[in-house]
Amino acid sequence: MNDEKRPGTRILPPNPRQAAIVIGGFAVLLYLIELIDAILPANLDRFGIEARTVSGLDGILWAPLLHHGWGHLLSNTLPVLLFGFLALSGGLRQWIMVTATIWLVSGIGVWLAGGSAVTVGASGLALGWLTFLLVRGIFNRSFPQLLVAVVLFVYWGGTLLGVLPGDPGVSWQGHLFGAGAGVLAAWLVTVAGRRADAKAAAPAPAPAE
Repeated sequence: MNDEKRPGTRILPPNPRQAAIVIGGFAVLLYLIELIDAILPANLDRFGIEARTVSGLDGILWAPLLHHGWGHLLSNTLPVLLFGFLALSGGLRQWIMVTATIWLVSGIGVWLAGGSAVTVGASGLALGWLTFLLVRGIFNRSFPQLLVAVVLFVYWGGTLLGVLPGDPGVSWQGHLFGAGAGVLAAWLVTVAGRRADAKAAAPAPAPAE
């Protein structure tokens, strides 16, 4: 089966308008939350991930929605929009599964291995989408997806260095586990796709006489 006939090897979302609305809406949500945090004396960042504390567990759900100021959010905006949009190439249902996998795995990893600071930000999620896009072409044996992966790597491959300890103000744990979760999500999607292909190719049972 060639790439054009395999839904799992798409490069762009099957419904670009829907994809743009979904990822654009997510970005708008991030800005609304940061605006609320800036206007109100709420200190929403305290709801991020506090490693190895019971009270910090709920931060796994909230951390990707929170940012340490406008500069932090602005630096994450383009990767979120671009990688999130391309990750919708398998459709909305698959994107939700991929995003949930990255969100939870990266958050749990930060909770287990994070430092003393409260961790917030969507960079782990964006890096997870990036690694998902980078490795899915290998798993799918799709040349077009591999080509896209090369382009992404040329422009943003340097961000993968964020998985290494370095800047004390950057959560390398969030980047590391986000990247790993993206690989895991790509593998899960590939396995599910192959099972669906095998089921579709299986001959129909003969009618009973």
